Amino acid sequence: MLKLYYSPGACAIASHIGLEEAGADYEIEKIDLRAGQQRTPEYLAINPAGVTPALQTSEGVITQNAAILTYVAQTHPQAGLANLNDPFQFARLQAVNGWLASSLHPAIGKALFSRPALEGEAKDDAVKVALEKYDLAENHMLAGPWVLGEDYSMADGYLMVFTRWARQAALLDTTRFAKLNDHLDRVQARPAVQRVLAAEGIQAV
Repeated sequence: MLKLYYSPGACAIASHIGLEEAGADYEIEKIDLRAGQQRTPEYLAINPAGVTPALQTSEGVITQNAAILTYVAQTHPQAGLANLNDPFQFARLQAVNGWLASSLHPAIGKALFSRPALEGEAKDDAVKVALEKYDLAENHMLAGPWVLGEDYSMADGYLMVFTRWARQAALLDTTRFAKLNDHLDRVQARPAVQRVLAAEGIQAV
């Protein structure tokens, strides 16, 4: 059985959603980031980087949402969460998830979660940079009702992480980001996502 180490509401929810959408046989273990559980010797033995997510498999541990989502899609092809037979379409999925991990996540993470918290001009500048990333997602990253077009994929639950954070912070303006708001609502309405939110003890926003 697969085992996902996660922190409620953190970016690991993308992997949690991926597992649930895939119908995988898995269990979850909460890592309390505020309590510093990610820095304990027990968790560092699982993921020396001291972050979530981490997915324990029969072959070892996989970290990073983009890698976990790819692994789950490939090991559960019947779920249809990635076009595994078309190299170009599979590369499109990888490109979106790579951008979410390397560009959008760091930008919104800096704006919202810097320690110590950003203030004044530094906060304004970080928010401006993050919102420019959301502009890119709004105008170029949604090929249809879902990220890649007509079919829900492993990119949709991952994008939802960051639109959810932005809405919680009152940054996801409904006029500027109409498509992203609609996408967030539709992802949160999916039964698998509702089960994940309930399991993590958090609510739709």
